[in-house]
Amino acid sequence: MADFKLTYATMYNPPDELHTNFEKEVENVRTSMGQEYAMLIDNQDVFAEDKFEDRSPIDTDMVLGIFQKGNETHAQNALKAARRGAEIWNTTPWQARISMVRKAADLIDERIYKFGAVIALEVGKNRMEALADAAEAADLMRYACDQMEKNSGFVVKMGQDPLPNHTATNYSVLKPYGVWVVISPFNFPGALTGGPVGAALAAGNSIVMKPASDTPWTSRLLAEVFRDVGFPDGVVNFVTGPGSTLGQALIDSPEVDGLTFTGSYDVGMNIYRSFANGKYPRPIILEMGGKNPAIVSKNADLERAAQGIYRSAFGLQGQKCSAASRILVEEDVYDELVENLVNLTADAKVGDPCEKEVFMGPVANKNAYDDFKKFTEDLSKTGKFLTGGNVRTDGDYAKGYFVEPSIAVDVPMDHYLWKHEMFLPITMIHKVKNLDEAMEIANSVVFGLTAGFYGNKDESQWFFDNIQSGVTYANRPQGATTGAWPGFQPFGGWKGSGSSGKNAGGPYYLQLYMHEQVNTSIE
Repeated sequence: MADFKLTYATMYNPPDELHTNFEKEVENVRTSMGQEYAMLIDNQDVFAEDKFEDRSPIDTDMVLGIFQKGNETHAQNALKAARRGAEIWNTTPWQARISMVRKAADLIDERIYKFGAVIALEVGKNRMEALADAAEAADLMRYACDQMEKNSGFVVKMGQDPLPNHTATNYSVLKPYGVWVVISPFNFPGALTGGPVGAALAAGNSIVMKPASDTPWTSRLLAEVFRDVGFPDGVVNFVTGPGSTLGQALIDSPEVDGLTFTGSYDVGMNIYRSFANGKYPRPIILEMGGKNPAIVSKNADLERAAQGIYRSAFGLQGQKCSAASRILVEEDVYDELVENLVNLTADAKVGDPCEKEVFMGPVANKNAYDDFKKFTEDLSKTGKFLTGGNVRTDGDYAKGYFVEPSIAVDVPMDHYLWKHEMFLPITMIHKVKNLDEAMEIANSVVFGLTAGFYGNKDESQWFFDNIQSGVTYANRPQGATTGAWPGFQPFGGWKGSGSSGKNAGGPYYLQLYMHEQVNTSIE
Protein backbone atom coordinates (compact mmCIF):
# COMPACT_ATOMS: atom_id res chain seq x y z
CA MET A 1 0.00 0.00 0.00
CA ALA A 2 3.04 2.29 0.25
CA ASP A 3 2.63 3.54 -3.32
CA PHE A 4 -1.17 3.75 -3.22
CA LYS A 5 -2.82 7.08 -2.39
CA LEU A 6 -6.53 6.67 -1.72
CA THR A 7 -8.71 9.40 -3.26
CA TYR A 8 -12.06 9.37 -5.03
CA ALA A 9 -10.18 9.34 -8.33
CA THR A 10 -7.92 6.37 -7.46
CA MET A 11 -10.35 4.18 -5.53
CA TYR A 12 -11.41 2.05 -8.49
CA ASN A 13 -8.27 -0.14 -8.48
CA PRO A 14 -7.03 -0.56 -4.89
CA PRO A 15 -4.48 -3.15 -3.68
CA ASP A 16 -5.75 -6.43 -2.21
CA GLU A 17 -4.41 -5.47 1.22
CA LEU A 18 -6.99 -2.74 1.48
CA HIS A 19 -9.84 -5.21 1.00
CA THR A 20 -8.40 -7.67 3.50
CA ASN A 21 -7.96 -5.04 6.20
CA PHE A 22 -11.42 -3.60 5.63
CA GLU A 23 -13.12 -6.99 5.90
CA LYS A 24 -11.32 -7.78 9.17
CA GLU A 25 -12.42 -4.46 10.63
CA VAL A 26 -16.05 -4.95 9.58
CA GLU A 27 -16.11 -8.15 11.60
CA ASN A 28 -14.56 -6.36 14.59
CA VAL A 29 -17.06 -3.51 14.40
CA ARG A 30 -20.02 -5.88 14.14
CA THR A 31 -19.05 -7.38 17.52
CA SER A 32 -19.25 -3.95 19.19
CA MET A 33 -22.62 -2.88 17.81
CA GLY A 34 -25.35 -1.79 20.20
CA GLN A 35 -23.16 -0.02 22.75
CA GLU A 36 -24.15 3.31 24.25
CA TYR A 37 -22.08 6.38 23.37
CA ALA A 38 -21.92 9.59 25.36
CA MET A 39 -21.59 13.12 24.15
CA LEU A 40 -18.18 14.69 24.83
CA ILE A 41 -18.29 18.08 26.54
CA ASP A 42 -15.18 19.56 28.14
CA ASN A 43 -13.44 16.21 27.48
CA GLN A 44 -15.99 14.48 29.71
CA ASP A 45 -18.60 11.87 28.80
CA VAL A 46 -22.05 13.40 29.12
CA PHE A 47 -25.27 11.40 29.09
CA ALA A 48 -28.80 12.66 28.49
CA GLU A 49 -32.04 11.40 29.94
CA ASP A 50 -33.41 10.62 26.48
CA LYS A 51 -31.66 8.37 23.97
CA PHE A 52 -32.01 7.40 20.33
CA GLU A 53 -30.95 4.36 18.32
CA ASP A 54 -28.60 4.52 15.37
CA ARG A 55 -29.87 1.82 13.00
CA SER A 56 -28.23 0.64 9.81
CA PRO A 57 -29.99 1.33 6.50
CA ILE A 58 -28.68 -2.06 5.34
CA ASP A 59 -30.90 -3.86 7.86
CA THR A 60 -33.10 -1.76 10.10
CA ASP A 61 -33.06 -4.50 12.74
CA MET A 62 -29.34 -3.77 13.16
CA VAL A 63 -28.81 -1.34 16.05
CA LEU A 64 -25.36 0.15 15.60
CA GLY A 65 -25.37 2.13 18.81
CA ILE A 66 -27.35 4.07 21.39
CA PHE A 67 -26.75 7.82 21.38
CA GLN A 68 -27.78 10.75 23.53
CA LYS A 69 -30.75 12.91 22.59
CA GLY A 70 -29.21 16.18 23.68
CA ASN A 71 -31.34 19.25 24.37
CA GLU A 72 -30.98 23.00 24.76
CA THR A 73 -29.19 22.63 28.09
CA HIS A 74 -26.56 20.38 26.55
CA ALA A 75 -26.07 22.91 23.76
CA GLN A 76 -25.52 25.68 26.30
CA ASN A 77 -23.11 23.56 28.34
CA ALA A 78 -21.10 22.66 25.25
CA LEU A 79 -20.86 26.33 24.24
CA LYS A 80 -19.78 27.33 27.75
CA ALA A 81 -17.06 24.68 27.64
CA ALA A 82 -16.05 25.87 24.17
CA ARG A 83 -15.79 29.45 25.43
CA ARG A 84 -13.44 28.31 28.18
CA GLY A 85 -11.51 26.26 25.66
CA ALA A 86 -11.29 29.21 23.31
CA GLU A 87 -9.48 31.26 25.94
CA ILE A 88 -6.68 28.68 25.81
CA TRP A 89 -6.76 27.71 22.15
CA ASN A 90 -7.14 31.21 20.66
CA THR A 91 -3.82 32.22 22.22
CA THR A 92 -1.95 28.98 21.52
CA PRO A 93 0.78 29.61 18.93
CA TRP A 94 -0.31 28.55 15.48
CA GLN A 95 2.65 26.19 15.20
CA ALA A 96 1.44 24.23 18.23
CA ARG A 97 -2.14 24.21 16.94
CA ILE A 98 -1.31 22.74 13.56
CA SER A 99 0.99 20.19 15.17
CA MET A 100 -1.97 18.82 17.13
CA VAL A 101 -4.32 18.92 14.14
CA ARG A 102 -1.78 16.98 12.10
CA LYS A 103 -1.52 14.41 14.88
CA ALA A 104 -5.29 14.03 14.70
CA ALA A 105 -5.10 13.48 10.94
CA ASP A 106 -2.42 10.84 11.44
CA LEU A 107 -4.59 9.10 14.03
CA ILE A 108 -7.49 9.00 11.56
CA ASP A 109 -5.12 7.27 9.15
CA GLU A 110 -4.20 4.72 11.81
CA ARG A 111 -7.89 4.03 12.46
CA ILE A 112 -9.05 4.34 8.85
CA TYR A 113 -10.41 0.80 8.58
CA LYS A 114 -12.57 1.26 11.65
CA PHE A 115 -13.83 4.54 10.24
CA GLY A 116 -14.50 2.84 6.92
CA ALA A 117 -16.38 -0.04 8.49
CA VAL A 118 -18.56 2.26 10.59
CA ILE A 119 -19.29 4.56 7.64
CA ALA A 120 -20.28 1.59 5.46
CA LEU A 121 -22.65 0.27 8.11
CA GLU A 122 -24.00 3.65 9.17
CA VAL A 123 -24.32 5.46 5.83
CA GLY A 124 -24.59 2.55 3.40
CA LYS A 125 -21.48 3.54 1.41
CA ASN A 126 -19.58 0.85 -0.44
CA ARG A 127 -16.20 0.08 1.05
CA MET A 128 -14.16 2.33 -1.22
CA GLU A 129 -16.46 5.32 -0.79
CA ALA A 130 -16.43 4.74 2.98
CA LEU A 131 -12.66 4.54 3.27
CA ALA A 132 -12.23 7.55 1.00
CA ASP A 133 -14.60 9.57 3.21
CA ALA A 134 -12.30 8.98 6.19
CA ALA A 135 -9.14 9.58 4.16
CA GLU A 136 -10.54 12.86 2.87
CA ALA A 137 -11.22 14.02 6.42
CA ALA A 138 -7.54 13.55 7.28
CA ASP A 139 -6.34 15.22 4.09
CA LEU A 140 -8.66 18.21 4.56
CA MET A 141 -7.21 18.69 8.03
CA ARG A 142 -3.66 18.44 6.74
CA TYR A 143 -4.37 20.87 3.92
CA ALA A 144 -5.63 23.47 6.41
CA CYS A 145 -2.42 23.04 8.42
CA ASP A 146 -0.32 23.33 5.28
CA GLN A 147 -2.04 26.60 4.40
CA MET A 148 -1.46 28.02 7.87
CA GLU A 149 2.21 27.07 7.64
CA LYS A 150 2.62 28.26 4.03
CA ASN A 151 1.27 31.68 5.04
CA SER A 152 3.36 31.87 8.24
CA GLY A 153 0.29 32.09 10.43
CA PHE A 154 -1.20 34.87 8.26
CA VAL A 155 0.92 37.60 9.81
CA VAL A 156 1.82 40.06 7.04
CA LYS A 157 4.01 43.14 7.38
CA MET A 158 2.40 46.10 5.60
CA GLY A 159 3.79 49.41 4.37
CA GLN A 160 5.58 51.90 6.63
CA ASP A 161 3.82 55.24 7.13
CA PRO A 162 5.84 58.24 5.85
CA LEU A 163 5.79 60.03 9.20
CA PRO A 164 8.61 62.55 9.87
CA ASN A 165 10.54 61.86 13.05
CA HIS A 166 8.59 58.62 13.71
CA THR A 167 8.98 54.98 12.86
CA ALA A 168 5.68 53.25 12.13
CA THR A 169 5.20 49.53 11.73
CA ASN A 170 1.99 47.97 10.43
CA TYR A 171 0.98 44.33 10.45
CA SER A 172 -2.10 42.57 9.12
CA VAL A 173 -2.91 39.61 11.35
CA LEU A 174 -5.64 37.02 10.92
CA LYS A 175 -7.02 35.89 14.27
CA PRO A 176 -9.61 33.26 15.25
CA TYR A 177 -13.19 34.27 15.91
CA GLY A 178 -13.57 32.22 19.09
CA VAL A 179 -16.28 29.53 19.29
CA TRP A 180 -17.25 27.76 16.07
CA VAL A 181 -20.14 25.34 15.49
CA VAL A 182 -20.00 22.64 12.80
CA ILE A 183 -23.31 21.01 11.80
CA SER A 184 -22.50 18.14 9.47
CA PRO A 185 -24.57 15.94 7.10
CA PHE A 186 -25.19 12.19 6.94
CA ASN A 187 -23.66 11.56 3.53
CA PHE A 188 -20.03 12.49 4.33
CA PRO A 189 -19.85 12.19 8.13
CA GLY A 190 -16.07 11.90 7.99
CA ALA A 191 -14.95 14.54 5.51
CA LEU A 192 -17.72 17.08 6.10
CA THR A 193 -17.23 16.91 9.85
CA GLY A 194 -13.47 16.51 10.05
CA GLY A 195 -12.74 18.99 7.26
CA PRO A 196 -14.40 22.10 8.72
CA VAL A 197 -13.51 21.10 12.28
CA GLY A 198 -9.86 20.75 11.29
CA ALA A 199 -9.86 24.11 9.52
CA ALA A 200 -11.53 25.87 12.45
CA LEU A 201 -9.06 24.32 14.90
CA ALA A 202 -6.02 25.16 12.79
CA ALA A 203 -7.28 28.75 12.65
CA GLY A 204 -7.47 28.83 16.45
CA ASN A 205 -11.19 28.43 17.16
CA SER A 206 -12.74 26.05 19.66
CA ILE A 207 -15.45 23.71 18.38
CA VAL A 208 -18.89 22.31 19.01
CA MET A 209 -19.63 19.58 16.50
CA LYS A 210 -23.19 18.37 15.93
CA PRO A 211 -23.65 15.49 13.44
CA ALA A 212 -26.75 14.35 11.59
CA SER A 213 -28.85 12.00 13.71
CA ASP A 214 -28.53 9.33 11.00
CA THR A 215 -24.74 9.17 11.42
CA PRO A 216 -23.62 9.98 14.97
CA TRP A 217 -21.16 7.08 15.28
CA THR A 218 -18.70 8.35 12.69
CA SER A 219 -18.57 11.78 14.33
CA ARG A 220 -18.13 10.16 17.72
CA LEU A 221 -15.05 8.40 16.32
CA LEU A 222 -13.72 11.80 15.23
CA ALA A 223 -14.39 13.25 18.66
CA GLU A 224 -12.43 10.35 20.18
CA VAL A 225 -9.51 11.14 17.87
CA PHE A 226 -9.34 14.74 19.10
CA ARG A 227 -9.67 13.59 22.71
CA ASP A 228 -6.97 10.93 22.36
CA VAL A 229 -4.54 13.36 20.70
CA GLY A 230 -4.84 15.53 23.80
CA PHE A 231 -6.65 18.71 22.82
CA PRO A 232 -7.21 20.90 25.89
CA ASP A 233 -10.53 20.68 27.74
CA GLY A 234 -13.33 22.51 25.98
CA VAL A 235 -11.54 22.92 22.66
CA VAL A 236 -13.48 20.13 20.92
CA ASN A 237 -17.00 19.28 22.04
CA PHE A 238 -19.37 16.70 20.53
CA VAL A 239 -23.14 16.76 20.99
CA THR A 240 -25.92 14.66 19.47
CA GLY A 241 -29.64 15.23 19.18
CA PRO A 242 -32.42 16.67 17.03
CA GLY A 243 -31.74 19.61 14.76
CA SER A 244 -35.05 21.18 15.74
CA THR A 245 -34.06 21.51 19.40
CA LEU A 246 -30.36 20.95 20.07
CA GLY A 247 -29.30 22.22 16.66
CA GLN A 248 -31.52 25.29 16.80
CA ALA A 249 -30.23 26.13 20.28
CA LEU A 250 -26.70 26.19 18.88
CA ILE A 251 -27.75 28.37 15.95
CA ASP A 252 -29.62 30.84 18.16
CA SER A 253 -27.00 31.20 20.86
CA PRO A 254 -25.09 34.50 21.11
CA GLU A 255 -22.12 32.43 22.33
CA VAL A 256 -21.50 31.21 18.77
CA ASP A 257 -18.95 33.28 16.84
CA GLY A 258 -19.16 31.35 13.56
CA LEU A 259 -20.97 28.40 12.03
CA THR A 260 -20.46 25.86 9.24
CA PHE A 261 -23.44 23.92 7.90
CA THR A 262 -23.63 21.33 5.14
CA GLY A 263 -27.05 20.12 4.05
CA SER A 264 -30.10 20.96 2.01
CA TYR A 265 -30.84 24.32 0.42
CA ASP A 266 -34.07 24.82 2.39
CA VAL A 267 -32.50 24.06 5.78
CA GLY A 268 -29.37 26.04 4.94
CA MET A 269 -31.29 29.14 3.95
CA ASN A 270 -33.36 28.93 7.12
CA ILE A 271 -30.16 28.74 9.17
CA TYR A 272 -28.71 31.65 7.20
CA ARG A 273 -31.72 33.85 8.02
CA SER A 274 -31.93 32.70 11.63
CA PHE A 275 -28.21 33.23 12.25
CA ALA A 276 -28.53 36.80 10.98
CA ASN A 277 -30.73 37.69 13.95
CA GLY A 278 -27.79 38.18 16.29
CA LYS A 279 -26.54 41.50 17.61
CA TYR A 280 -24.06 41.81 14.76
CA PRO A 281 -23.07 39.91 11.60
CA ARG A 282 -21.22 36.65 12.21
CA PRO A 283 -19.52 34.44 9.63
CA ILE A 284 -21.51 31.50 8.32
CA ILE A 285 -20.24 28.95 5.80
CA LEU A 286 -22.98 27.06 3.98
CA GLU A 287 -22.77 24.23 1.44
CA MET A 288 -26.33 23.55 0.33
CA GLY A 289 -26.48 20.97 -2.40
CA GLY A 290 -26.70 20.93 -6.15
CA LYS A 291 -28.58 19.98 -9.28
CA ASN A 292 -25.51 19.14 -11.25
CA PRO A 293 -25.44 18.91 -15.05
CA ALA A 294 -23.23 16.82 -17.30
CA ILE A 295 -23.09 18.06 -20.89
CA VAL A 296 -22.09 15.65 -23.66
CA SER A 297 -20.91 17.05 -26.98
CA LYS A 298 -21.16 15.26 -30.32
CA ASN A 299 -17.34 15.24 -30.22
CA ALA A 300 -17.15 13.41 -26.87
CA ASP A 301 -15.53 10.08 -26.11
CA LEU A 302 -18.85 8.39 -25.34
CA GLU A 303 -17.44 5.44 -23.42
CA ARG A 304 -15.58 7.82 -21.11
CA ALA A 305 -18.66 10.01 -20.78
CA ALA A 306 -20.90 7.07 -19.88
CA GLN A 307 -18.41 5.84 -17.28
CA GLY A 308 -18.08 9.25 -15.66
CA ILE A 309 -21.83 9.87 -15.63
CA TYR A 310 -22.55 6.42 -14.21
CA ARG A 311 -20.13 6.90 -11.33
CA SER A 312 -21.38 10.39 -10.54
CA ALA A 313 -25.08 9.63 -10.86
CA PHE A 314 -25.12 6.44 -8.79
CA GLY A 315 -22.09 6.51 -6.50
CA LEU A 316 -23.28 6.64 -2.88
CA GLN A 317 -26.78 6.00 -4.23
CA GLY A 318 -26.91 9.50 -5.71
CA GLN A 319 -26.73 10.95 -2.19
CA LYS A 320 -23.97 13.39 -3.00
CA CYS A 321 -24.61 17.08 -3.36
CA SER A 322 -22.35 16.74 -6.41
CA ALA A 323 -24.27 13.87 -8.03
CA ALA A 324 -24.92 14.08 -11.79
CA SER A 325 -28.69 14.39 -11.93
CA ARG A 326 -29.15 16.18 -15.28
CA ILE A 327 -27.55 14.78 -18.42
CA LEU A 328 -27.74 17.02 -21.50
CA VAL A 329 -26.65 15.31 -24.72
CA GLU A 330 -26.30 16.63 -28.26
CA GLU A 331 -28.79 14.87 -30.51
CA ASP A 332 -26.15 13.41 -32.87
CA VAL A 333 -24.81 11.13 -30.11
CA TYR A 334 -27.82 10.87 -27.84
CA ASP A 335 -28.82 7.30 -28.71
CA GLU A 336 -25.30 5.90 -28.40
CA LEU A 337 -24.58 7.68 -25.10
CA VAL A 338 -27.87 6.49 -23.64
CA GLU A 339 -27.20 2.91 -24.74
CA ASN A 340 -23.74 2.95 -23.17
CA LEU A 341 -25.07 4.37 -19.91
CA VAL A 342 -27.96 1.91 -19.71
CA ASN A 343 -25.59 -1.02 -20.27
CA LEU A 344 -23.31 0.14 -17.46
CA THR A 345 -26.20 0.74 -15.10
CA ALA A 346 -27.79 -2.63 -15.78
CA ASP A 347 -24.65 -4.32 -14.41
CA ALA A 348 -24.57 -2.29 -11.18
CA LYS A 349 -24.54 -4.53 -8.12
CA VAL A 350 -26.95 -3.39 -5.40
CA GLY A 351 -26.63 -4.90 -1.93
CA ASP A 352 -24.73 -4.91 1.36
CA PRO A 353 -22.06 -2.22 0.86
CA CYS A 354 -19.62 -4.17 3.02
CA GLU A 355 -19.37 -6.78 0.25
CA LYS A 356 -16.54 -6.25 -2.22
CA GLU A 357 -18.54 -6.50 -5.45
CA VAL A 358 -21.33 -4.13 -4.38
CA PHE A 359 -21.40 -0.70 -6.04
CA MET A 360 -24.65 0.62 -4.54
CA GLY A 361 -25.77 0.15 -0.97
CA PRO A 362 -29.06 1.34 0.52
CA VAL A 363 -30.30 4.92 0.71
CA ALA A 364 -29.83 6.52 4.09
CA ASN A 365 -33.24 6.39 5.74
CA LYS A 366 -36.98 5.93 5.35
CA ASN A 367 -37.51 9.52 4.21
CA ALA A 368 -35.12 9.00 1.30
CA TYR A 369 -36.74 5.63 0.54
CA ASP A 370 -40.20 7.21 0.47
CA ASP A 371 -38.91 10.11 -1.66
CA PHE A 372 -37.57 7.61 -4.19
CA LYS A 373 -40.99 6.00 -4.50
CA LYS A 374 -42.68 9.38 -4.90
CA PHE A 375 -40.21 10.76 -7.44
CA THR A 376 -40.18 7.64 -9.59
CA GLU A 377 -43.96 7.58 -9.61
CA ASP A 378 -44.07 11.26 -10.61
CA LEU A 379 -41.54 10.74 -13.39
CA SER A 380 -43.37 7.69 -14.72
CA LYS A 381 -46.49 9.77 -15.31
CA THR A 382 -44.83 11.97 -17.94
CA GLY A 383 -41.64 10.14 -18.94
CA LYS A 384 -40.23 6.64 -18.78
CA PHE A 385 -37.42 4.70 -17.11
CA LEU A 386 -34.89 2.92 -19.28
CA THR A 387 -33.57 1.11 -16.22
CA GLY A 388 -34.51 1.07 -12.55
CA GLY A 389 -37.43 2.95 -11.09
CA ASN A 390 -38.18 0.40 -8.38
CA VAL A 391 -37.44 -0.28 -4.73
CA ARG A 392 -36.06 -3.68 -3.79
CA THR A 393 -37.89 -5.67 -1.14
CA ASP A 394 -37.01 -9.26 -2.04
CA GLY A 395 -34.73 -11.57 -0.05
CA ASP A 396 -31.77 -9.83 1.57
CA TYR A 397 -33.21 -6.43 0.59
CA ALA A 398 -36.33 -6.84 2.72
CA LYS A 399 -35.10 -5.11 5.88
CA GLY A 400 -33.13 -2.29 4.28
CA TYR A 401 -33.70 0.80 2.17
CA PHE A 402 -32.59 -0.57 -1.19
CA VAL A 403 -33.54 1.01 -4.50
CA GLU A 404 -32.46 0.60 -8.11
CA PRO A 405 -30.21 2.97 -10.05
CA SER A 406 -32.67 4.73 -12.33
CA ILE A 407 -32.41 6.52 -15.68
CA ALA A 408 -35.39 8.62 -16.77
CA VAL A 409 -35.94 9.97 -20.29
CA ASP A 410 -38.64 11.85 -22.20
CA VAL A 411 -39.49 13.95 -19.14
CA PRO A 412 -40.91 17.36 -20.16
CA MET A 413 -38.57 20.22 -19.34
CA ASP A 414 -41.23 21.93 -17.25
CA HIS A 415 -41.33 18.98 -14.83
CA TYR A 416 -40.42 20.12 -11.31
CA LEU A 417 -37.75 17.42 -10.91
CA TRP A 418 -35.53 19.07 -13.50
CA LYS A 419 -34.83 21.74 -10.87
CA HIS A 420 -35.48 19.96 -7.55
CA GLU A 421 -32.56 18.20 -5.84
CA MET A 422 -33.67 14.58 -5.38
CA PHE A 423 -30.53 13.33 -3.58
CA LEU A 424 -31.22 9.81 -4.86
CA PRO A 425 -29.91 7.44 -7.57
CA ILE A 426 -32.14 8.96 -10.24
CA THR A 427 -30.69 10.77 -13.24
CA MET A 428 -32.61 12.40 -16.09
CA ILE A 429 -31.40 12.62 -19.68
CA HIS A 430 -32.43 15.26 -22.22
CA LYS A 431 -31.57 15.61 -25.92
CA VAL A 432 -30.38 19.07 -27.01
CA LYS A 433 -29.86 20.55 -30.46
CA ASN A 434 -26.56 22.21 -29.60
CA LEU A 435 -24.22 23.13 -26.77
CA ASP A 436 -25.69 26.61 -26.33
CA GLU A 437 -29.05 25.06 -25.52
CA ALA A 438 -27.36 22.69 -23.08
CA MET A 439 -25.59 25.56 -21.32
CA GLU A 440 -28.78 27.56 -20.99
CA ILE A 441 -30.50 24.60 -19.33
CA ALA A 442 -27.47 23.84 -17.16
CA ASN A 443 -27.41 27.38 -15.73
CA SER A 444 -31.17 27.69 -15.28
CA VAL A 445 -31.35 26.37 -11.70
CA VAL A 446 -30.80 28.01 -8.32
CA PHE A 447 -27.80 25.74 -7.67
CA GLY A 448 -24.23 26.06 -8.90
CA LEU A 449 -22.16 23.37 -7.21
CA THR A 450 -20.52 21.02 -9.74
CA ALA A 451 -20.76 20.39 -13.47
CA GLY A 452 -19.19 18.08 -16.03
CA PHE A 453 -18.47 18.21 -19.74
CA TYR A 454 -17.36 15.77 -22.43
CA GLY A 455 -16.07 17.12 -25.74
CA ASN A 456 -12.98 18.44 -27.47
CA LYS A 457 -10.40 20.86 -26.05
CA ASP A 458 -11.90 24.05 -27.44
CA GLU A 459 -15.38 23.05 -26.31
CA SER A 460 -14.06 22.26 -22.84
CA GLN A 461 -12.65 25.77 -22.49
CA TRP A 462 -15.97 27.20 -23.67
CA PHE A 463 -17.65 25.11 -20.97
CA PHE A 464 -15.34 26.43 -18.24
CA ASP A 465 -15.93 30.00 -19.41
CA ASN A 466 -19.72 29.77 -19.34
CA ILE A 467 -20.86 27.31 -16.69
CA GLN A 468 -22.10 28.73 -13.39
CA SER A 469 -20.61 26.23 -10.96
CA GLY A 470 -17.90 26.21 -8.32
CA VAL A 471 -16.35 22.86 -9.32
CA THR A 472 -16.10 21.92 -12.99
CA TYR A 473 -14.68 18.88 -14.77
CA ALA A 474 -13.99 18.10 -18.41
CA ASN A 475 -13.58 14.60 -19.88
CA ARG A 476 -13.22 12.90 -16.52
CA PRO A 477 -13.94 9.14 -16.51
CA GLN A 478 -13.60 8.90 -12.71
CA GLY A 479 -16.69 11.04 -12.30
CA ALA A 480 -18.53 13.54 -14.45
CA THR A 481 -19.42 15.81 -11.54
CA THR A 482 -17.99 14.09 -8.45
CA GLY A 483 -14.63 13.24 -6.93
CA ALA A 484 -13.12 16.47 -5.55
CA TRP A 485 -10.11 16.11 -3.27
CA PRO A 486 -8.30 18.64 -1.03
CA GLY A 487 -5.31 20.17 -2.71
CA PHE A 488 -6.46 18.96 -6.11
CA GLN A 489 -10.10 20.01 -6.62
CA PRO A 490 -11.26 22.41 -3.88
CA PHE A 491 -14.97 21.86 -3.27
CA GLY A 492 -17.66 24.53 -3.02
CA GLY A 493 -20.50 26.12 -4.92
CA TRP A 494 -21.96 29.26 -6.44
CA LYS A 495 -25.47 30.69 -6.17
CA GLY A 496 -27.73 28.57 -3.94
CA SER A 497 -25.02 25.95 -3.43
CA GLY A 498 -22.80 27.98 -1.13
CA SER A 499 -22.46 31.18 0.84
CA SER A 500 -18.75 31.94 0.91
CA GLY A 501 -17.50 31.75 -2.67
CA LYS A 502 -14.44 29.88 -1.36
CA ASN A 503 -13.97 26.14 -1.73
CA ALA A 504 -13.00 23.67 1.02
CA GLY A 505 -9.62 22.08 0.48
CA GLY A 506 -8.42 25.11 -1.47
CA PRO A 507 -6.08 28.06 -0.89
CA TYR A 508 -8.77 30.53 0.25
CA TYR A 509 -10.88 28.44 2.65
CA LEU A 510 -8.94 28.54 5.91
CA GLN A 511 -9.12 32.33 6.02
CA LEU A 512 -12.92 32.11 6.40
CA TYR A 513 -12.37 30.91 9.99
CA MET A 514 -10.40 34.03 10.93
CA HIS A 515 -10.90 37.80 10.94
CA GLU A 516 -8.36 40.48 10.28
CA GLN A 517 -6.79 42.82 12.78
CA VAL A 518 -4.33 45.54 11.80
CA ASN A 519 -1.60 46.29 14.35
CA THR A 520 0.05 49.70 14.05
CA SER A 521 2.88 50.75 16.34
CA ILE A 522 4.58 54.15 16.42
CA GLU A 523 8.04 54.68 17.87
